[in-house]
Amino acid sequence: MQEKILILDFGSQYTQLIARRVRELNVYCEIHPYNNFPWPDETVKGVILSGSPFSVRDKEAPIPDLGQIKGKLPLLGVCYGAQFMAHHYGGKVEASETREYGRANLKFIDQTNELFFEIEKDSQVWMSHGDTIIRLPENYRVIASTADVEVAGYKIEGEPTYGIQFHPEVYHTEQGLQLLYNFVIDICGCKRSWTPASFVEETVASLKQQIGNDKVVLGLSGGVDSSVAAMLLHRAIGEQLTCLFVDNGLLRKGEYEKVLDSYKHMGLNVVGIDARERFLGELKGVSDPEQKRKTIGRVFIEVFDGEAQKIKGVKWLAQGTIYPDVIESMSVNGPSATIKSHHNVGGLPERMNLKVVEPLKLLFKDEVRKVGQELNISPTILGRHPFPGPGLAIRIIGEVTAEKVALLQEVDNIFIEGLRKHDLYDKVWQAGAILLPIQSVGVMGDERTYENVVALRAVTSTDGMTADWVHLPFEFLGRISSEIINRVKGVNRVVYDISSKPPATIEWE
Repeated sequence: MQEKILILDFGSQYTQLIARRVRELNVYCEIHPYNNFPWPDETVKGVILSGSPFSVRDKEAPIPDLGQIKGKLPLLGVCYGAQFMAHHYGGKVEASETREYGRANLKFIDQTNELFFEIEKDSQVWMSHGDTIIRLPENYRVIASTADVEVAGYKIEGEPTYGIQFHPEVYHTEQGLQLLYNFVIDICGCKRSWTPASFVEETVASLKQQIGNDKVVLGLSGGVDSSVAAMLLHRAIGEQLTCLFVDNGLLRKGEYEKVLDSYKHMGLNVVGIDARERFLGELKGVSDPEQKRKTIGRVFIEVFDGEAQKIKGVKWLAQGTIYPDVIESMSVNGPSATIKSHHNVGGLPERMNLKVVEPLKLLFKDEVRKVGQELNISPTILGRHPFPGPGLAIRIIGEVTAEKVALLQEVDNIFIEGLRKHDLYDKVWQAGAILLPIQSVGVMGDERTYENVVALRAVTSTDGMTADWVHLPFEFLGRISSEIINRVKGVNRVVYDISSKPPATIEWE
């Protein structure tokens, strides 16, 4: 059975980052809410307590039950986790006179401690807390300090339990990965067996057992997640899998034909469905962003269901759900109130009376790509930018029409192909064009024009949860702007979006 590290989440913005760092060490880990986690079995080698936006002194402070963990398994408390163990077991935590936020340097009280193996003296760490530990319980020993924080790290005598006041998972803690290596590999004894190859082997075997001789239907999008899920299932059950690719009329220029062609070489059984007219007809007169999403989701379910009914004996619906989706649905704060409706086509399994299979639900986005490489999926598919389920509908502000879609497809194509031509595509996580609901005055030749404005958007990100705008070269932006205005009739102005997420979102609707 797969060994693992449990991460108990107290609502920290950094919890997923802890998991990502542990996974980088080729060790499997799972995030669970502090108040709803499985009792550790023989596969659990250690536990990490996350930070939290709460203070341990708050009336509503999270209080986990560590009865089956503390003193029995290696345990590492990070920030709130460290303060909780100090406070709950007899120490004292108080508000800091000044908020301790930003860079600091470690001063070791006990540099021989196994948690700090090969970590340099004065190593930079990142602090982010408003409370500080004033007094430790009797059997706790300080092992590290900083100039402003006396208890930056401690160990409990007689048990493999540690607390650190800083965040080893963030970039600014320069040797944070080494500290996590020391805890996860040396102290917990994990064997580093979590690799793309091992995941493929275990998942294929599990899918064979789970599905047996049943038939499965999967909705392909042309993106990374659905493609990798399809290939895992194909390797496990072969011709029992049927993939449906629906053209909603809102894809990029030539995307439907390109995607179908790319799947021909992968051995998949793919059925293409041209539903462009139906989607655009249903969107007529709809301008509210959420209503557009709901309309597209409803029509997709109807079209998908109609095609799936033609496949005799289907019992499973495969989905490309990935780990961040799973974490969000079971987070400490409950499912996010801002989950966009196009992420949720959950009506399908009930409508079709199907069981759900999710081969990627344990993986982060970068891990999905690594598994795809292991499955020999084309770099063109694995490197494809994410594209929203509602497609260009949410990049057309206001009502969607066939004319607006055609215009935006041309603009988008010039932008995306320009990124490829100038070797910028792979440096960008996601890019696209947005058709704004305004017109502006311009001059073409000797004539005054009053035409459309388009915005270009390019961001860098790891998983879409946060994103920064890309500093594309001015020369490139100038060239693309000229090309769009000269080649796309109806556009006389191009702007570039320099907003980051948060506070903005990646998409405009």
